[in-house]
Amino acid sequence: MELEGTLIPLWIKLAYTIFVAITVPVYAVKYSHGNFLWFSDITLLATVAALWLESPLLASMMAVGTLLPDVLWNLSFFGQLLTGKRVSGLTEYMFDPQKPLYLRAISLFHVFLPVLLVWMIARLGYEPTAWIAQTVLAWIVLPLSYWLTDPEENVNWVFGLGGKPQTWMPPLAYLALLLIGFPLLIYLPTHLLLEAVFG
Repeated sequence: MELEGTLIPLWIKLAYTIFVAITVPVYAVKYSHGNFLWFSDITLLATVAALWLESPLLASMMAVGTLLPDVLWNLSFFGQLLTGKRVSGLTEYMFDPQKPLYLRAISLFHVFLPVLLVWMIARLGYEPTAWIAQTVLAWIVLPLSYWLTDPEENVNWVFGLGGKPQTWMPPLAYLALLLIGFPLLIYLPTHLLLEAVFG
């Protein structure tokens, strides 16, 4: 079902919105509110708006921000699923029997969301200013993650790469490195790739 003059079928908008409407209250009960500062969760929410508004900028921003991390997430998850060996700590929680199966199943949005975002860009077009807009968003979200969340949660890795806070440099200096590193090492390469394919 597709309304005349729209680029994204209504059933996709509805199905995705229902999934997010179920996910948000579950996450709100099971995790701290700081969990919603994860870039992947921001993408989960912002994609609802991108779908209904059919916004190339929002879709492009979310793709620039999460495609590379989600590729690594999928390599880690499916690598461990197929081999039984830990690939990285990125998806370790997916194999933690202490976490309810339904909660881990919800995290499988990391599998379909990158595909949906790329499909949306193919339909709507790629917005070249997305990596700048995503950088501005990161410069807001990363400090908020540092100030508002628990170091043990390590949201967006603002306290260190991996599970534990880093100790090899002052915390604010490390945060400053992230503010530079995210745009240059994650957003810019993804932007260049998307622009080359869809620009």
